[in-house]
Amino acid sequence: MANVVEIDLRGKPLILETGRFARQADGAVVARYGDTLVLATVVSKKEAKEDTDFFPLTIDYQEKAYAAGKIPGGFFKREGKPSEKEVLTSRLIDRPLRPLFPEGFYSETQGIVSVLSFGGENISDILGIIGTSAAFCISDIPFNGPIGAVRVGIVGDSFVLNPDLQEAEECDFTLVVAGTEEAVVMVEGWGLEIQEATLLEALDFAHKEIKRIVELQKELARIAGKPKRPVTPPVIDEALMASVSDLSLERIKEAVNIPDKLRRQEALDNILKDVIEALNRGEEDISRDISFIFNKLERDHVRNMILQKGIRVDGRRPDEIRPIDCEVGILPRAHGSALFVRGETQCLAAVTLGTSEDEQLIDALEGESKKTFMLHYNFPPFSVGEVKPLRAPGRREIGHGMLAERALKAMCPKKEDFPYTIRVVSDILESNGSSSMATVCGASLALMDAGVPIKAHVAGIAMGLIKEAQGTVILTDILGLEDHLGDMDFKVTGTERGITAFQMDVKISGVSREVMSKALEQARQGRLYILRKMSEVIAQPRKTLATHAPRIFTMQIKPEKIRDIIGTGGKVIRGIIEETGVKIDIEDTGLIKIASVDEASAKKAMNIINGIVAEPEVGKLYMGKVKRIVDFGAFVEILPGVEGLLHISQIANRRILRVSDELKVGQEILVKVIEIDSMGRIRLSKKEAAGGVRRETYRRR
Repeated sequence: MANVVEIDLRGKPLILETGRFARQADGAVVARYGDTLVLATVVSKKEAKEDTDFFPLTIDYQEKAYAAGKIPGGFFKREGKPSEKEVLTSRLIDRPLRPLFPEGFYSETQGIVSVLSFGGENISDILGIIGTSAAFCISDIPFNGPIGAVRVGIVGDSFVLNPDLQEAEECDFTLVVAGTEEAVVMVEGWGLEIQEATLLEALDFAHKEIKRIVELQKELARIAGKPKRPVTPPVIDEALMASVSDLSLERIKEAVNIPDKLRRQEALDNILKDVIEALNRGEEDISRDISFIFNKLERDHVRNMILQKGIRVDGRRPDEIRPIDCEVGILPRAHGSALFVRGETQCLAAVTLGTSEDEQLIDALEGESKKTFMLHYNFPPFSVGEVKPLRAPGRREIGHGMLAERALKAMCPKKEDFPYTIRVVSDILESNGSSSMATVCGASLALMDAGVPIKAHVAGIAMGLIKEAQGTVILTDILGLEDHLGDMDFKVTGTERGITAFQMDVKISGVSREVMSKALEQARQGRLYILRKMSEVIAQPRKTLATHAPRIFTMQIKPEKIRDIIGTGGKVIRGIIEETGVKIDIEDTGLIKIASVDEASAKKAMNIINGIVAEPEVGKLYMGKVKRIVDFGAFVEILPGVEGLLHISQIANRRILRVSDELKVGQEILVKVIEIDSMGRIRLSKKEAAGGVRRETYRRR
């Protein structure tokens, strides 16, 4: 028997249903809003994974082509590997859920979100968060939820709840917000520059609606929920705790103050190895318990040092930024390049400019679209001193790349103003935290180096949080260790004028408005400092493109002339390309883009096209070719496919008996257009052309 609950959300019912689909899953909920319907299922193994001290959670979001009444494209007519959107949405659902499972619950757990019907509501990802949270709530899987989620569109000073696909196009800034009844736990947003105060208001607006969605899930759990499995939290043996502390605490205090990341980690690993060798001598292997205690000692010491002394492991104050070094133009063949270094994090960014042939075609449930700006993030294992096989980009790489892409996209020129396809590649050469934010900075520098007319520099900074009963400290420009041991990862990107992208994940139950306000202001101060450092290296986009970059020239013709440019079977356009060596792209509107690394070749192609599409004008001179001779004159081609009549009386200033005495087929002669009648027929004169009138001739190819 199905159980259904619903609330009204902006004039439409948000419906949660369980008991009809996927009844063998531990929890299954269908979430529906308008014509969009997703099935969220959760399953967890009954036994914990052996030798595991973390929660192995996997969330997979998948879109079914039939949901939008489509058949998958390509050779294989079925869904293949996850698209970029599916990967990003899987991460979006995972991030707010992961912190809300109890400590000590280590059973392998999987959530699958399947889009079964797709309307224009632009809400399948939001329903994925809500549906998965509800599925955990009604299951026997321990979960400290529920979680609600909404999308908020910002248009000027107004907020739009869950904007649909059409409304989203009009939004200046878009936010996805997830939270519990008490606080916000995850935020992701991007768009035009907005102020910190506006962002905080949008979060307040979102949280009011989230509370209603949380209550809806609680109602469903009251109706259809199962008793939760018991969870035994980790119990620390006091005697073992004392032994590990005696052997390691003083050495840990010395090790964490080593400024070099690799040396610090090596020292900590050696201390742990020594402690395990000293204490793990009985029949029972207690190395896992020793590691747990050791990590707790390290965590507590680092956090207490920050809370009590205001000093971080690398000696910085909480609001201090690591040393920054910037350099541009370091790759001779790239169209733009930059090296951005912040502490032990190093990003090499390279820009490539292409034509419309290089645009990325995206086939999604929303329909087909094209991308002209792409940013790809790579995190090779050597950047952290590791040995790993190289594989296709993982979820983390795709997520970091998209965050940086969204941060910069609003500052990039429109296609009409800069008709290039732009690809930025960020290779992380060294990493000790905040590599995604280094990518934003490096990419901004590289774009200016390439001559891309971006509106302003964009910088990114990652913020952290240490929150205990004795106090709260916000950290600017966090290290990898501070990210691992802290309570929040809070990334903010923007210009001097405002925020362009924003991402927050917390490991605790949420953060207050006061903490978020302070973190945003601290991030703003840090961002402005970084922007000044970047502007010292390059403050404005270069006026000219790199030598090896293609030059794209545009021209507009009448749409009805397109067929003349293409010719039968593409003969004409192929001939132009072969003769000039350029690339030509023609849009249905008659906009022609000509790309070439050689400006002279592009100009030559433009002249040829102008000749083809030119229309005859009365009073102009043309170098024409005699095509046919008749008794009363000759037909002369003055433009490709355009002929006019040269009457026998207009050939010379004397009487002519036979046209063939004066002209031959194939002969090129100078003629003047003397009349174009209402039917478009053209009359020419050779004798008037000889009178020295201004010469604007059509030169044949």
